[in-house]
Amino acid sequence: MRTFDLAPLYRSTVGFDRLFSLLDQSIEDAAPGYPPYNIEQISPNEYRVTVAVAGFREDELSVVAKENTLTIRGQKNAKDEHNEMLYQGIAARAFERVFQLADYVLVKGARLENGLLHVDLVREIPEAKKPRTIPISNDSVVEHKQAA
Repeated sequence: MRTFDLAPLYRSTVGFDRLFSLLDQSIEDAAPGYPPYNIEQISPNEYRVTVAVAGFREDELSVVAKENTLTIRGQKNAKDEHNEMLYQGIAARAFERVFQLADYVLVKGARLENGLLHVDLVREIPEAKKPRTIPISNDSVVEHKQAA
């Protein structure tokens, strides 16, 4: 496995600490674990994270969005004592998946469907941050208005 030393980049940049920590984290977490997930882009500003949560009910799952982090947790409730498990091939272990969200990405909602948890995201850029066209004026018009 390759290791990358990002220290030279830390010395020559200002304000990119979060970006470099995300790069460090992605290098360390190169092999995704349990449960498997997909990230898809629905449109230029809409995304969906789909997590395979077979065997989990809605009350055993939690989706929390805080700042730029989306956390999905699954915790099975106490087992039913009435049934004896002869073979268990479906994983029922607790999990936690954390996703780093870009700026202005908000969680629209989540739904559980056929053993898949779908979390819909949307990027809503505030009007103040969107590009705007600046009108170009004629200097003689500006001087004329000031003289009046």
